[in-house]
Amino acid sequence: MKALPVYLQWLILLACSLALGFILQHYHVPAALLLGPMMVGLVMALSGARIAISPKVFIGCQAILGCMIAGALSPSILSVLVSDWLPVVLTLAVTLLASGLSGWLLVRFSSLPGPTGAWGASPGGASAMVAMAGDFGADVRLVAFMQYLRVLFVATAAAVAHIALGEQGAVAPAVTWFPPLDARFIATLAVAAVGAILGRRLRIPAGPLLLPMVAGATLHATGTLTLQVPEWLLALAYAFIGWSVGLRFTRAIVLLALKTLPQMLASIAGLMLLCGAMAWLLTKLLPVDLLTAYLATSPGGLDTVAIIAAGSQVNIGFVMAMQSLRLFAILLFGPAMARFISRTSVRRPSSQSRS
Repeated sequence: MKALPVYLQWLILLACSLALGFILQHYHVPAALLLGPMMVGLVMALSGARIAISPKVFIGCQAILGCMIAGALSPSILSVLVSDWLPVVLTLAVTLLASGLSGWLLVRFSSLPGPTGAWGASPGGASAMVAMAGDFGADVRLVAFMQYLRVLFVATAAAVAHIALGEQGAVAPAVTWFPPLDARFIATLAVAAVGAILGRRLRIPAGPLLLPMVAGATLHATGTLTLQVPEWLLALAYAFIGWSVGLRFTRAIVLLALKTLPQMLASIAGLMLLCGAMAWLLTKLLPVDLLTAYLATSPGGLDTVAIIAAGSQVNIGFVMAMQSLRLFAILLFGPAMARFISRTSVRRPSSQSRS
């Protein structure tokens, strides 16, 4: 691979990513157009490819993703949080404590550095966690590996739950890949560009994702503007994010990931089981179905869960309310949690080893 011309490497990356992405999408794998390019990029990186994605492109794609999420947010989310505040807050608190414990155990009983284990175990939004991790001394590649490994497990569990609950006949809404564009599209690009620039200049954690998301949701809620994010633009954003992550992998990183894979899987399984138990409890306390409650509490992250929920017959307002609140809580408490895990989870050398 290293001997091939750069333009040929790009062609191989594009062709293989399109093929794998659409195959995964055909089988209804959530975030298929992100996971496919990421896996292809990982394989090409390990094969010696000499291509890379500019950080500026990655930031721009984060902003587009923020605009997409903004379209799923509405004023009804606030009413959900206010009317059901007690179970929402309790669920949020238990999830944060569980993710903190999961990260602490992961670092304590594996070779992962403290910040990497903390951010890798955080159940916010996978792309937001990857964006923030680098600002706090974590290895972005390992964080991405852990986050998207959990995304795969959550997506698989969601598909199984969908079938087990008798909703296999539900049909996802038809997708128009190339809708007619108007002034809203230009305004959306402006919101994404301004949000990305301000997010970086103001050094807000995951700012290029969060600022367009908040701005877009505010414009939508006030009736000022409805953002227009066509499917082809979203697919490009997912592809570039996937390539940016996948092409950063090295053999040393993959070997470390494989070495700690059992601990990662145990961490993911424990967090998913706890979130599943909380989902069941929510159905007893609130008038929501089990699939809605599962997606609302699942540790897959806001961006991925938004995609799964959009193709399911669930209360998307409740799902996005819970996931949005958890994302903001992780952004608020995540840095302190990462520092605490780094400081307390490192095993001290025994007296024998010191002597």
